[in-house]
Amino acid sequence: QVHLVESGGGSVQSGGSLRLSCAASGYTYSSRCMGWFRQAPGKEREGVAAIDSFGTTRHEDSVKGRFTISQDNAKNTLYLKMNSLKPEDTAMYYCAARTYCSGGSVLAPWFFSYWGQGTQVTVSS
Repeated sequence: QVHLVESGGGSVQSGGSLRLSCAASGYTYSSRCMGWFRQAPGKEREGVAAIDSFGTTRHEDSVKGRFTISQDNAKNTLYLKMNSLKPEDTAMYYCAARTYCSGGSVLAPWFFSYWGQGTQVTVSS
């Protein structure tokens, strides 16, 4: 059973930075696709960024140039570095995993099988 635990959320002022981490365990597959998603109150969950086993990344348009997804395979940890944060980035952030990044949209929540519990990010103006 894959287990994902997010950390690193918090409250920052507009323009600030945070780095989220997602520790993965129980993953026995050699290939994996990992993603970050977020959900603001009253809104649907949306994809933020994704990365495959080879390090190929994709970022949602509104975070390009501000957020960077990365991973440390030796530590089984996924990261999301967030710079130039805006109030509209306020949300619960989730990491997610599945075996392959092919065969669907890596920024679509329905595409992923395993989810963490989330970490809250609050950006004040």
